[in-house]
Amino acid sequence: MELAQAQKLWQPRPGWLNTASFGLPPDPAWDALQDALAGWRAGDASWESWSGASDRSRAAFARLVGVPVADVAIGVTVSQLLAPVAAALPAGARVVVPEVEFTSNLFPWLVQQERGVQVRTVPLAELADSVEAGTDLVAFSLVQSADGTVAAYDEIVAAARSHGALVAVDATQACGWLPFDAARADVVVVGGYKWLMGPRGTAFAYLAPAVRDRLRPDAAGWFAGRDPHASYYGPPLRLAEDARRFDISPAWFSWVGAAPALELLLEIGLPAVHAHDVALANRFLAGLGQPPGNSAIVTVQVPGAQEKLDRAGVRAAVRAGRVRAAFHLYCTPQDVDLALAALTS
Repeated sequence: MELAQAQKLWQPRPGWLNTASFGLPPDPAWDALQDALAGWRAGDASWESWSGASDRSRAAFARLVGVPVADVAIGVTVSQLLAPVAAALPAGARVVVPEVEFTSNLFPWLVQQERGVQVRTVPLAELADSVEAGTDLVAFSLVQSADGTVAAYDEIVAAARSHGALVAVDATQACGWLPFDAARADVVVVGGYKWLMGPRGTAFAYLAPAVRDRLRPDAAGWFAGRDPHASYYGPPLRLAEDARRFDISPAWFSWVGAAPALELLLEIGLPAVHAHDVALANRFLAGLGQPPGNSAIVTVQVPGAQEKLDRAGVRAAVRAGRVRAAFHLYCTPQDVDLALAALTS
């Protein structure tokens, strides 16, 4: 599907530049969710159809990041999906993380310190050079939430491999606009409510088979069973043999809204989304006299930014006077120009 045609499937009010906080649903996702809610209200729908949306979402996500569907687990949040990875680290393990990492990919490692796990933070630009003999795991965001910096994925992975370290990537701020090969890492986690444009309460984890075999599915329930519908009652333990053993029971309506959005992304294609998003980000930077970048998320320092944007009806994140603007496929040049007019007035 051509991106220009697809853009007609969103209904944003002009000035939405905050996908780094949450994405907006396309009409097929919104309509599917309304239908499910109406069925819930009337009691004339089947929960099995709602639950099935999680399998559609899993399959679409696997295609989006280029991994086998059997290697994808679903959950609710990034930190929940990282928890079994952190718990499986040996006592005394050494972890290296960027110093300004979003805490969903930091706290899971830090809470293991009582077992002697050592967590060292370094500047992102020095992450690859900071991997050394004895490092057990390198964890980082593929795109930084704070400022949109795109990590040197290939360089960091190569450094980790040269020292036998595992790689755990939070791709929440990347997946949906930045094409990348998830299979290069050992673990890739993604929250589904930002650039994947699903409701909050959806998250994915690529778990490489060699790593998965080291983990214990402490949150296992019926949905982690080999056959979930034959796993409602009683022993013996009968878990799925693939990544599904790390699933938790899905929040039905969140997945109903997630599946159509993911499938639409696949129809459009990430290369087209990437080109569109980065072009808008660079239009914004150019309008403020800044050099171009390579990210759909940018930050700029503008005095009085919050008040200026509020008056113009532009919605973007502002932290300590710095504007964080995030551009996705439903954003337009007119949205960029509206923000520029506000910030330069």
